[in-house]
Amino acid sequence: MDIYKDFHFEAAHRLPNVPEGHKCARLHGHSFHVRITVSGEAPEPAGWVMDFADLKAGFRPLLEQLDHYYLNDIPGLENPTSENLCRWIWQRLQPALPALSCVEIRETCTSGCRYRGE
Repeated sequence: MDIYKDFHFEAAHRLPNVPEGHKCARLHGHSFHVRITVSGEAPEPAGWVMDFADLKAGFRPLLEQLDHYYLNDIPGLENPTSENLCRWIWQRLQPALPALSCVEIRETCTSGCRYRGE
């Protein structure tokens, strides 16, 4: 069974490794949507995979590092593509949430990335 919790943050970035003239090489921002999914059994008596409050608490320190920051300045996010952002979140969140099964980033309403670990 999968459960998820959605988060939002605002941040600016630029992509330094795109071809010359690419619009994403310029400084710009997004209203990022993040979905954190954990998987497991939902045994009784609790009947849940985990408490949503625990999932929120696990992600909170990362959210505080990302929200209203310039992503390129964050160590490990010098090239903050959606793919690299998913990987960055996974690597930092998975030790605290061993049941982590997916990190999803949406940088626009129509574009995003899902990462399920190595």
